[in-house]
Amino acid sequence: MAAAADARAAGPGPARLAGVGIGWRAAIAGVVADVDGLGFTEVVAESLAPADPPRGVAALRERGVCVVPHGVRLSLGGTDPLDPARVTHLAACAAGVGAPLVSEHVAFVRAGGREAGHLLPLPRSRDALDVLAANVARTQAELDVPLALEPIAALLDWPDDAMTEGEFLTELLDRTGALLLLDVANVHANAVNRGQDPEAVLDAFPLDRIAYVHVAGGATHDDGLYHDTHTAPVPDAVLRLLGALVDRLPAPPPVMLERDGRYPPAAELHAELAAIRGAARLEPPATREPPASRALVARESR
Repeated sequence: MAAAADARAAGPGPARLAGVGIGWRAAIAGVVADVDGLGFTEVVAESLAPADPPRGVAALRERGVCVVPHGVRLSLGGTDPLDPARVTHLAACAAGVGAPLVSEHVAFVRAGGREAGHLLPLPRSRDALDVLAANVARTQAELDVPLALEPIAALLDWPDDAMTEGEFLTELLDRTGALLLLDVANVHANAVNRGQDPEAVLDAFPLDRIAYVHVAGGATHDDGLYHDTHTAPVPDAVLRLLGALVDRLPAPPPVMLERDGRYPPAAELHAELAAIRGAARLEPPATREPPASRALVARESR
């Protein structure tokens, strides 16, 4: 508890993140390299070799763009013991790219030694909170930078939850001193699927602990549920919710676009980033002369 209090008193370390970012993927490395005024980027930690990052990521670092390793396989909410090698890898990723923070999910991906291959929701119970908080603390002990935690988009809820999602998150962050990676698209998806008011959900979250924000697109499938697929443009409802979030904050937070497939032409991605910037009421970027090496970076990124 003392460590958590110290972390809160020190303030949100990742204040170095600013502006609009986009998730780095090899398939769109050239587009990412061409974004004027790119505030930051995020790379999936499990895809990153800390001693040998992709050339596109290294080039962004050389430009002074912050890179955030984003973990997807720690299984912080699982009752199986944390894999020490995965925690060590996340810490090495942070050191390898000079990250101001790292992020992971409020979820589990492993149980009984079996990998699910998906982020799975936790029961919002006292027992689950105890396990999650302990695993977060073990992870933080090996990290030299702050940890931000992302509530996931869930297609199901466990029966007889003891807490609301807002209560669960608030207690988790209070107990661990972790920060919040708020995915507005996840809030939208969960509100649609649970029949909730998304702005009321926002009001219940610990918004004063936000490190940065995700936005992404999804689609309603044949099952009638909204799936957060990251393969579609960000819908107007998510952009409006982003604006509602900004209305609740003293200043616009760093906001990042996630895209994980069905990549559109570069012009459409640039337009989407501009729409996100507008919804978040962030200043337009200053244009810069394209470096001669940019085409080479795009070809050589892996």
